[in-house]
Amino acid sequence: MGLDISIREAGHVRILDLQGRLIIGAEADRLQTELRRLIENGYRQIVVNLSCVEQIDSTGISTLVRNSTGLVRAGGSLKLVCPAGRVRDALEVTRLVSAIPTFNDEPQALASLRPAGPLSFS
Repeated sequence: MGLDISIREAGHVRILDLQGRLIIGAEADRLQTELRRLIENGYRQIVVNLSCVEQIDSTGISTLVRNSTGLVRAGGSLKLVCPAGRVRDALEVTRLVSAIPTFNDEPQALASLRPAGPLSFS
């Protein structure tokens, strides 16, 4: 099985739902292309949903790190959704969860990206 990517929006955030394997070759290249396209089109808040990813390797992890770094430099951020399982274990072993904010579910990730409201003074 390859990698399927669908993109949807939640307000100012673009969500990439991945399904399959995020490994060296066409799969990681496809994710790189999709993320680069979103960034080039001005999107700065991106959530990558790894809930349906069966396997990730160092190339997939590198793709996520490279794009997270680029987004931070551009004033944005990348967040990951990854519940417990083999993929989450791989992210923890490589310490990616400390480099890229990683959440158990999508509502938590989206809440972390909400634009700040106006300041109120009492």
